[in-house]
Amino acid sequence: MERVTEPEDLDRIHHALDLAAKALEAFTPGEVEAQMKLGDDPLTAADVAVDEALRNALPRDGEGWLSEETADDPLRLECSRVWIVDPIDGTREFVMGIPEWCVSIALVVDGRPVAGGILSVANDQRIVGSVDDGITLNGESVACTARDDIRGALVLGSRSEVKRGEWAPFFSTPIAVRNMGSVAYKLGLVAAGLADATWTLVPKNEWDVAGGAALVAAAGGAVMGLDYEPVMFNQPKTLMKGFIATAPGIEVQIQDLIRDVVGLQN
Repeated sequence: MERVTEPEDLDRIHHALDLAAKALEAFTPGEVEAQMKLGDDPLTAADVAVDEALRNALPRDGEGWLSEETADDPLRLECSRVWIVDPIDGTREFVMGIPEWCVSIALVVDGRPVAGGILSVANDQRIVGSVDDGITLNGESVACTARDDIRGALVLGSRSEVKRGEWAPFFSTPIAVRNMGSVAYKLGLVAAGLADATWTLVPKNEWDVAGGAALVAAAGGAVMGLDYEPVMFNQPKTLMKGFIATAPGIEVQIQDLIRDVVGLQN
């Protein structure tokens, strides 16, 4: 089968994560000052430093760039290969000293997330991979779980969504829900086989989702929008309606569960 990524793409992702880790050495989670952006999202000097490190390391001539911390350049829409990053996904947790944040990198080719990298410094986890090569966790090959029964499946829910009551209807279903921060980190854990599924039924930006989505796909899992169709990235409007990511053996059961609980139809 013809490759969709280039042989050096994973090396580039590893190198960028190395630089991000270096930039983060100057900051101590829980002891970082933050200012609030439009939309009441925190921004720290660490976000800015990591964004600069990634931007200097990743895009080459002809490749597009989309980051939470960089002004959007519409020229990315003309590019086949686009890097989509969140310098710190889970900045709120980073500021509070909660170890549920990560650096997230995605390579998107013609809208499809095909390679990614997630670095969780607080948990000493680096998850990197591509649809051509599979994924690794700290250098060891991993994949989505082989679970084929939704009963007891570990599903990672958003800490803020759980607090708002949006996951309450799922607490009486056969799944086990664990709430935590960082969309990208939750997706990375599903890709690495450390959880069975995650989803959000409310809008998220592409940079929240792309890196983890690439890893789940590379690990053999399923990533879809709320219409149950494959998610596509590098869109003119970066706000997504939501997403669902699961291990392959419970994909249909997860769809049925969400449909039964909240009435989401395809």
